Amino acid sequence: MAAYHSTRSTYGIDVVAGRIGAVLANVYAAVIDWNDTRVTRNALAALTDRELEDIGLVRGDIDDVATARRLF
Repeated sequence: MAAYHSTRSTYGIDVVAGRIGAVLANVYAAVIDWNDTRVTRNALAALTDRELEDIGLVRGDIDDVATARRLF
């Protein structure tokens, strides 16, 4: 005997809503990452050269640190 489950659609609105949700989640994550990078860059740029030296950085390292690229 064959069984047919009609409670879940594979081509209907559920799939479209899932894809739209995934796109919105990706956009939200990108905005959060951008803002974290912006805040970090601004905070480091506000430090003096002496304060940057105390934490082992120079002004040229700010972009690398803000975007989480490895320095070494």
